[in-house]
Amino acid sequence: MKRLLPALACLAVVAGSVSFSASRPNVVLIMADDMGYSDLGCYGGEIRTPNLDRLARNG
Repeated sequence: MKRLLPALACLAVVAGSVSFSASRPNVVLIMADDMGYSDLGCYGGEIRTPNLDRLARNG
């Protein structure tokens, strides 16, 4: 019984969050060490970043 209650609580939280996930927007967080926004190609930087440029262009 001690293990069943926490397991059911976790299941309830997961099941509740699944129903709300369809209305929430997709968020992508990109973290890079030692790179500023002016280093990206989409902001006129010298470094070629074709995939990040495509994300910036198309969303």
